Amino acid sequence: QVQLVESGGGLVQPGGSLRLSCAVSGSILSIYTMGWYRQTPGKQREWVGTVTTGGDTNYADSVKGRFTISRDNAKNTVYLQMNSLKPEDTAVYYCTARLRVLRVPGLNDYWGQGTQVTVSS
Repeated sequence: QVQLVESGGGLVQPGGSLRLSCAVSGSILSIYTMGWYRQTPGKQREWVGTVTTGGDTNYADSVKGRFTISRDNAKNTVYLQMNSLKPEDTAVYYCTARLRVLRVPGLNDYWGQGTQVTVSS
């Protein structure tokens, strides 16, 4: 019914850059806040940042100044530009979106399947 499909993960050297994308599709009536989380084995999922419908962004202190979240409302897509990557950024990255979906009451949060980002030399 609703799909969030991430792409762009991979292996990168420390100091390098990657850009993740997440496209939302399905029976969507409205898309509200979109964002990114990440998770490493044995740890809780960590909030990375969010972007509102108006383009306002907020970031975790650990990524502030290095990561940039943006969205293309015409394409129902959210992006995560990651620069100056560090080994500790290695994780599975998940996109999330708060949606109003056809025949589903209220607003609900939906998640992508995750994409692996590995920062290593």
